[in-house]
Amino acid sequence: MLSVPVSDSDHLRGRADARATIVEYGDYECPYCAAARPVLAALVAEGWTRLVFRNFPLAEVHPYALTAALAAEAAGAQGQFWAMHDMLFTHQRRLRDIDLARYAAELGLPPGSVIGDEAQQYGDKVEADFASGLNSGVRATPTLFLDGRQYLGPIEGAALRSAIRGLHAAGNA
Repeated sequence: MLSVPVSDSDHLRGRADARATIVEYGDYECPYCAAARPVLAALVAEGWTRLVFRNFPLAEVHPYALTAALAAEAAGAQGQFWAMHDMLFTHQRRLRDIDLARYAAELGLPPGSVIGDEAQQYGDKVEADFASGLNSGVRATPTLFLDGRQYLGPIEGAALRSAIRGLHAAGNA
């Protein structure tokens, strides 16, 4: 079960009246998270779900995951979370500070606002996301929660649509 309910402090994408809410714990360097991104984006675009992204940087495996998460949060504070989120996954192999600053500039943000000391102020948010993931049983990325329950099926459109329909049939959504 999801230990921390979705709130206004989360980054939400999609319609409030979507059939379900998916909370994704992800890492910007994780290739599986990058592969999940278009699947989840399609479900949001089709109105099946709204998506919440929470940071779960696996820094021991992915050396740039934490700085990328900080950059996304810094961009979010300037109204550009999802644009930066998408850019980070699109350019997943280029996540050094110089790259993050360039992405910020491409989004019309001050380049220095997403790196170094400026980005460090968002460390508490990243740590809170990570802690909520650990408390929810997250051990790897991506980990999805569908309406508060961990989803263990394949991260592909038909399987997720079927799971969402199953929630509605059971009266849980």
